Amino acid sequence: MSENKDVYAQAKSQMRLSEKIAAALPGFRGYKEKELRRESDKLIRTHLSLKLSKAKDNVRSISQKIADKRYLDVLTDVDRLVAKMDRITEKVNHASYGYSGFFDIVKIKEDNLDRMIAFDNQLVESVNVLVAEVDGLKAQLLGGDYTNLKAKIQTVTDKVELLEDAFDKRQEVIVGVTA
Repeated sequence: MSENKDVYAQAKSQMRLSEKIAAALPGFRGYKEKELRRESDKLIRTHLSLKLSKAKDNVRSISQKIADKRYLDVLTDVDRLVAKMDRITEKVNHASYGYSGFFDIVKIKEDNLDRMIAFDNQLVESVNVLVAEVDGLKAQLLGGDYTNLKAKIQTVTDKVELLEDAFDKRQEVIVGVTA
């Protein structure tokens, strides 16, 4: 998936003829456009979840290398990092699609869904920074350099916490409470 493309516009352009005809029907058009927005956002979040899962696997590999070298003072920090990465990965994977119930006070409109897509698109850069940091640490360990492990693991942990804090604001952004 190309990270810089507008996923919603791409999904809309790839609709089949029958879908385009159905989308022209009064009442169905809005429904179909909302569904396209939700599906586009799910694609973005699936992409993020996969990247986070791969980074988490790399952290587990890092943990194994650290254990093999018997740097036990850092192992607890790495275990906490794995738990935090697992938590944010699950949050991203199971986040709301932007549905609201019939009797809900706050209704999710198209502009709310557009904000949701834009917000999740912004998270791509944060995830890329995190993945690059994990990859750099793994490359360092593969090269046999075990210096400043505690500080580097803390740097990765800080990036995970920043990502989780940003993601926790997602619901507020969707309903338009914050920008």
